[in-house]
Amino acid sequence: MEQKTLHRQEQSEGGQDQAVTILAIESSCDETAAAVVRNGREVLSNVISSQIELHKLYGGVVPEIASRKHIEKINPVIEEALCRSELRLEDIDAIAVTYGPGLVGALLVGVAEAKAIAFASKKPLIGVHHIEGHIAANFIEHRELEPPFLCLVVSGGHTHLVLVRDYGVFDILGRTRDDAAGEAFDKVARAIGLGYPGGPKIEQIARNGNPQAVLLPRAKVNGHPHDFSFSGLKSAVLNYINSEKMKGREICREDLAASFQQAVADVLTHHLLDAAETVSVSKLAIAGGVASNQMIRGQIERACEEHGYQFYFPSPIYCTDNAAMIGAAAYYDYQRGVRSDWTLNAVPSLKLGER
Repeated sequence: MEQKTLHRQEQSEGGQDQAVTILAIESSCDETAAAVVRNGREVLSNVISSQIELHKLYGGVVPEIASRKHIEKINPVIEEALCRSELRLEDIDAIAVTYGPGLVGALLVGVAEAKAIAFASKKPLIGVHHIEGHIAANFIEHRELEPPFLCLVVSGGHTHLVLVRDYGVFDILGRTRDDAAGEAFDKVARAIGLGYPGGPKIEQIARNGNPQAVLLPRAKVNGHPHDFSFSGLKSAVLNYINSEKMKGREICREDLAASFQQAVADVLTHHLLDAAETVSVSKLAIAGGVASNQMIRGQIERACEEHGYQFYFPSPIYCTDNAAMIGAAAYYDYQRGVRSDWTLNAVPSLKLGER
């Protein structure tokens, strides 16, 4: 179990005189997490129990194993989050939980736990969309950030371009048609023998590679300029590997990783800036696990500076799956009167904006 660095602010956010403190739970994939968040932007505690070392043995997340590990860890993680916040359950105003999208078994553990706590403590229950949580991660460290803004959500399971019109009000401008960017990272890492998790490992060896060494495609979707497609890029990497092996040539993994990473960065940067011009916003943000990639984030940041956009991104601890982002999103749902009843269930394919 890992206690992440806390982010605190001295003043309440959202113009509310009465503080609202939320206990949030996240278990959509392979991280068991709980956090206590006040007024959507003040993180009192943020505890994450990671399963990465366990799933490394299998080259990726095994859903059944992830679910069993969530059951084992969820109570201690919640207890630790409350302890670190120096609050008791009686001090909490609402219970929030990720209910989709994600792995159904993993989601069910968190949902069942949140419902039980809310029922026993007579607290309101708020189901939160996982992608909405990633977007809200930007509010934690950027107290000046308010809608409207454009957010690029890039993770292992999602690649979305989202116009945030208001708190909890979203327009999806583009999404991946096949592989998510993070999924492509994992698959390419496996193909070149790096193992799991692919994103950090590709980023590490790419630092010593030439990003122009291997010519790789930057795909576009005809008729849908804001949509993404990364399966062709992944296939191009596999074809290159097979071609070089057939020719008896040794593959430079550093050059291939750097070239692949550059191709992903170029697509993400182009799509974000193009969408920003289309909807005429001045504030751009990124979120999700891939947003912690320093090379990709740096390229987008430089492009935003060049074109006059304000750019926001969470610290790495809020990019990967965590409960603080769920608590941040839940606060604005709470203020809008959103509540879940006891029929709340896991929805593994939940779309953004659905309830």
